[in-house]
Amino acid sequence: MSFDALILGASGYGGGELLRWLIQHPQLHGLKGTAHSHAEKPFHAVHPNLRGLLEGAFDAEPDWGWLAGSEQPVLFSALPHGELAARLPEYERTWAKLGLSARLTVIDLSADFRWKEGWVYGLSEWKSERMSGARRIANPGCFATALQLALLPFSDLKPDFAAVTAITGSSGSGAHPSETTHHPARANDFRAYKPLSHQHEAEVMATLAAEGWTPELAFTPHSAPLVRGIFATAQLRLKTPLDEAALQARIGAALPGPFVRLVEGSPRVAAVAGSPFADIGFAAKGPWLSVMVALDNLGKGMATQGIQNLNLALGCSPMAGLRSAGAWPG
Repeated sequence: MSFDALILGASGYGGGELLRWLIQHPQLHGLKGTAHSHAEKPFHAVHPNLRGLLEGAFDAEPDWGWLAGSEQPVLFSALPHGELAARLPEYERTWAKLGLSARLTVIDLSADFRWKEGWVYGLSEWKSERMSGARRIANPGCFATALQLALLPFSDLKPDFAAVTAITGSSGSGAHPSETTHHPARANDFRAYKPLSHQHEAEVMATLAAEGWTPELAFTPHSAPLVRGIFATAQLRLKTPLDEAALQARIGAALPGPFVRLVEGSPRVAAVAGSPFADIGFAAKGPWLSVMVALDNLGKGMATQGIQNLNLALGCSPMAGLRSAGAWPG
């Protein structure tokens, strides 16, 4: 079945990534994107990488009538946090009038509906059957994706404590720079921010609690001189040491599918930047275990995970539209 997709907030980095990947999807029929401040500008005026690949222009407002005429309508929201939640009551009234409500697959990339009733939490590898036929999917945060991929394989062992340090690139702060996120201010700098108080901790703990594990979690994120990428290192003390073969088997069983790749030694951000993959490595010494995850914050941490969830929801091939390596060297 083909689908038509409309992207709210298509001018931001997340919206641009959705456009870039969706035009490669073999089952895409039609594609539109909104950006009020860029209305009527061609897509390539904001996303120059799409020149010659994607015709059309940004709309000021969503064309719900166009979407209602689709055999399979899909809505991606790449709006800033809080905006979809504020607009949703009005949108739902419109959808109901057009007969869209029950047919529309909505995938939200913001924090508005994570772990909210009526929405499926969209960590693709975690119990992926939950996504089958889902109509309302809340994508995880980028840091939350990395932390959960590192921790979930060991949830049944219930270590008492988990310490995670992670770095992220400047694109994770969005297209509108602030004093602390503007790339020239961080290009030759390295600092921690929101230590032990990052908002993604709550969704990580909710997922772990659903697995019956409620550890003490200490998470310190860092701002790194990168544009794309997240690198997270989780430190655990296991009650019973595991050998390398057991660790490999455990990670592979917990995180099935083609988008999580187990690597020897340390994963590398440059190997996943611009791609839909997350690479995982580990090191063990007695009861101590370090699990390392590298992913693209705009890819597996955002847009490509949204498309992965779309494939799961609609029953498409898992790699539909996503079979592409990142650039190497970075």
